[in-house]
Amino acid sequence: MDEPFAALDAITRDLLHEELTRIWNETGMTVIFVTHNVREAARLSQRVLLMSSRPGRIIREWDVADHDPWPLDSPSVADLASQITSELRQEIRRHAK
Repeated sequence: MDEPFAALDAITRDLLHEELTRIWNETGMTVIFVTHNVREAARLSQRVLLMSSRPGRIIREWDVADHDPWPLDSPSVADLASQITSELRQEIRRHAK
């Protein structure tokens, strides 16, 4: 899925996060979910990969404990999103020079 919720309002996005999780729980299928929304990645993922911009390579990986989606405002989401954002900023600075 390539940024499927990018153009949605926050409430609709939240409802679709729940629906995606329901489908995933029922089917057990692997979902590769591409997003630029760090909180969305932190909330939905079992594994988050941060890719470099030039060339596109995996530069960091976070394994997330099994969970149903955390509430968007949970401390766990905020902590993971902060870690990812920090790494992302470093990567952007590295390539901005």
